[in-house]
Amino acid sequence: MEHELKELIKKCDIAIKQEDFDTLMNYYTDDAILVVKPGMIARGKEEIKKAFISIAKYFNNSLVPTQGEMIILEAGDTALVLSQTLLDAEKKESDFSMERRATYVFKKNSHGEWLCAIDNSYGTDLINK
Repeated sequence: MEHELKELIKKCDIAIKQEDFDTLMNYYTDDAILVVKPGMIARGKEEIKKAFISIAKYFNNSLVPTQGEMIILEAGDTALVLSQTLLDAEKKESDFSMERRATYVFKKNSHGEWLCAIDNSYGTDLINK
């Protein structure tokens, strides 16, 4: 059986593709962080939403994220997701790889819903920057 987080991440990818950032923010904790790029972190839903709007603009509003292989390590109300994240866009030149080994941390809220607390599409590549 597929882990429910795989479906949730798929919904997030669709929201990013459709630039439906209001819906996307429903999948983040209030105090979440997003690694925008190495050395730049957005904190909280307001900053994260602004970051996604800027990222979409950077990719000429054509960004399509998908997930490849994924491993989910779950302990109680916390899950670490290791994922092959693939990015496609009309704009092909970028300072950063379009194929990444992402690390995401999800927490269950009081309603039992998974929410993203740490969104790091760069994974351990942050160590090398």
